[in-house]
Amino acid sequence: MTYNLHPLFVHFPIALLFIYSIIKVLPLEKWFASVSWKHIERALLVFGTLGAFAAMTTGEIAESLSKPNHQLVEMHSTFASASTWIYAILVVGEILAITLPLIQNFLLKIPAVNKFLLFIHKLITDEVFSATLAFLGLVAISITGLLGGVMVYGTSADPVAGIVLKILGIDF
Repeated sequence: MTYNLHPLFVHFPIALLFIYSIIKVLPLEKWFASVSWKHIERALLVFGTLGAFAAMTTGEIAESLSKPNHQLVEMHSTFASASTWIYAILVVGEILAITLPLIQNFLLKIPAVNKFLLFIHKLITDEVFSATLAFLGLVAISITGLLGGVMVYGTSADPVAGIVLKILGIDF
């Protein structure tokens, strides 16, 4: 017997990445200056992204177990992939922020690689760029969740569902 594990894996990444995005977009560090936000952000981002990859994997299995509206499933999958990879890019930026000094010590003999890593690091960790990615990730993960909710509960559970389905061109 095969079980649909997707519902077990999907909710924590949504919650963790939602909170990460809110922290990243809102000026919480100004409002609560005594809190070390960087550590909280990194923990939410890393665990949320790992969970999102697990949710994507179990989503593929769930798709084969049930046969809902194909157009709806594909759009849900597209937004799930987009949100996961947006957050994965942010994780790469955080990894580079921590490891770049170590990497540079080993790669000093290859200036092109060094220059490329510095460029990627500066781009991904730029406050405006990373906040924009976090906002785009929040939008993508919200649409993913809405579409998942429509698959499970139909359009009556969310008053915005009909509008979003119409914008996306999904007949349900």
